[in-house]
Amino acid sequence: MASARRPLVAGNWKMNGLKGSIGELEKMMAGAGAFTGKVELMICPPTTLVAQFAEKAKGSPIAIGAQNCHAETAGAFTGDISAEMLKDAGATAIIVGHSERRTYHKETDAEVRAKAQAAWRAGLVAIVCVGETKDERVGGKTLDVIGTQVAGSLPDGTTPENLVIAYEPVWAIGTGLTPTIADVAEVHSFIRAQVAKRFGQAVADGVRIQYGGSVKPSNAKELMSVADVDGALVGGASLKADDFFGIANAYK
Repeated sequence: MASARRPLVAGNWKMNGLKGSIGELEKMMAGAGAFTGKVELMICPPTTLVAQFAEKAKGSPIAIGAQNCHAETAGAFTGDISAEMLKDAGATAIIVGHSERRTYHKETDAEVRAKAQAAWRAGLVAIVCVGETKDERVGGKTLDVIGTQVAGSLPDGTTPENLVIAYEPVWAIGTGLTPTIADVAEVHSFIRAQVAKRFGQAVADGVRIQYGGSVKPSNAKELMSVADVDGALVGGASLKADDFFGIANAYK
């Protein structure tokens, strides 16, 4: 990992958490100071908790992000939420294109790109997710799939300041399965090379590429030590402060 890239360990709480969950955030805030200057920490709770968490975490080393947004600023989109609303609630980043959104909501690369642009429009960082399915992995199509997703999901104007890429092999999310270290290294190196071809080497050298997919304290140090891995997008293991810090400890 290039020394200029500070790793980002972000917790995606998915559809988990009620108001009482702020106790876990408070535990995270209490221990976050030990990581200052080493790794950035972020929690992306469900939308109902973004404002509450952002207010509580104000001034702490824990940033608060969101899990999704609509591409438009406002309008007749019942049940949706705009990037501007999330910014107003206190979010600093938005996850877009997570495989669960691509799978269950049939989001396309073009829609993911539009959501990333919406995040930028609101002054937020876009965390753009890419990843292959098990069938695509077994069929030897991983790099083709990732290349297509990166090309279609990253907007023109991508910089290290406005965008983070998260590689999450779909078949590893929540399954307890993880790719080999060599597989992770190959994909992360490939993604960085694709960014370099399109945006230039300086942008590629600065853009952070997280790994996600069954990251837990027991495997975090090995995964985070892989070249071109700049942190983690963590699912279930981010719901408890002890587990979340167990992963962040890879950078202590």
